[in-house]
Amino acid sequence: MNTEIKLDCKTCRTHLPDILLDQDYAATHPALAGHLEACGDCRTELNELLATFALLDEYAAPEPSTYFDSKLHARLREAQEAGPESLWARLRSYVTFSTGRSFRPALACALALILVIGGGGTLFQMHNFNQVPETPATSATVNDLKVLDNNIQAEQQMNQLLDTSGSEDGDTPPTT
Repeated sequence: MNTEIKLDCKTCRTHLPDILLDQDYAATHPALAGHLEACGDCRTELNELLATFALLDEYAAPEPSTYFDSKLHARLREAQEAGPESLWARLRSYVTFSTGRSFRPALACALALILVIGGGGTLFQMHNFNQVPETPATSATVNDLKVLDNNIQAEQQMNQLLDTSGSEDGDTPPTT
């Protein structure tokens, strides 16, 4: 049974570090070897990685200076002999060189306090939020105008009813 598994470029590129570290890896995985033969892009990337590893194998780290140890010990002695820094200098260096992770809890507390103070003030201003607001008393003149308006509307409706009932009977409605 010859079942050949097709690999895509993404899967092949995830296996490239394994090929770099173990030269027999491609031989033990025939689908990967087949893809590398067929795909020019993956083969080019593998060759570039092999060339980079070859350059890294040739690299020689420079030797440290002969006075490195003596200079390091002199600096350590100077640091030990120096007096402690002032509080402001330590605080400034801490703020300057820290990652800010230690400030997150303090910042969260400060923002929560601001929200409580700001929200509490509005809550105290709304102390009457359960009470129904009182409607202002209307004057007698306004009440009379409302009654007159209702009477005019009722009269118009009556006239419309008389107009429609009179036209159905064929009689002319009485005029007022």
